[in-house]
Amino acid sequence: MLTRPDPITYLDHVAEAGRAYKQRLLDSLDLRPDHIALDVGCGPGTDLPSLAARAGAVIGVDLDPAMVEEARQRAAGLPVEVRLGDAHALPLDDRSVDRARVDRVLHQVADPAGVLAELRRVLRPGGRAALAQPDWETLAVDPGSVATNLAFNRFVCDRIMTNPVVGRQLARLAAGAGLTVVTIGADTLLLRDFPVADELLGLTRNTHRAVEAGRITRPAADAWLADLETGPFLASFTLFRVVVSAE
Repeated sequence: MLTRPDPITYLDHVAEAGRAYKQRLLDSLDLRPDHIALDVGCGPGTDLPSLAARAGAVIGVDLDPAMVEEARQRAAGLPVEVRLGDAHALPLDDRSVDRARVDRVLHQVADPAGVLAELRRVLRPGGRAALAQPDWETLAVDPGSVATNLAFNRFVCDRIMTNPVVGRQLARLAAGAGLTVVTIGADTLLLRDFPVADELLGLTRNTHRAVEAGRITRPAADAWLADLETGPFLASFTLFRVVVSAE
C-alpha cells in the first residue's frame, strides 16, 4: 500500500518547487521594518525567515502542533513568534497586523470565506494581505490518456480536496469578506520530472485511490501511470495570486 509522504518533508519539497511564485507573493506584500507580518497556516515555518528578513516582527499560526514545534525550531533567534491556532479563529487581537500571507491553505479549510473574514479582522486599516491558491481542476499532464487525466482531476476535486477550485474564487471571496482587491495574478507551474511531480501531486497514490473508489478502471490506471513514468513527462497547473487591502 502506498503511504502519504512525511508532511514536513512534503511541504518543504512543495516550497522548493514554488520558489518563483513565493518570491512574487513576498514582494507583493511591500514589507517594511516597522511592520508586523502574519503567516496564516505557516506549516513547518518554511517562509518565516524570508518574512522576518523584511518585517520588524512575524507571527506564524498553524493548527498542527507538530508543525508549530518545527516552525519554532526553524525560527529560533529570529523576531518570530509561532502560535497554535485555527485560521477560522486567529489567536490575534483585532487590527493587530500590518501584512499577512495565506499560501496554499484555503483548499483544506472548512470555510474559506470565514478565514478571509478573520484576516479582515486582524488587519490594520491600510494593511495588506497576499493570497495564493492552486486550482486543482486545471491539472494537465502528458503523455497518457486525456480521459484518464480528466477522471483523475475529477476524483481529486470530489474526494481529496475540500475546496479544490478556491483559487479561482479568491478575489470574489475576499471582496465578500470586506477586503479590497488590489491585484489578481496567475502563475502556471510546470513540472518536468515524473518522480518529483508524483510526490507533489500524488499522481500514483491518488490514482490507486480512484481505482479503489471505482472512478478509474485498473487497466486505465496502469496504462496512464506507465505512460507518465515513461515520458517525456510534463505536468502543469494554475495558481492564482490575489493581493488585498483592508480599509
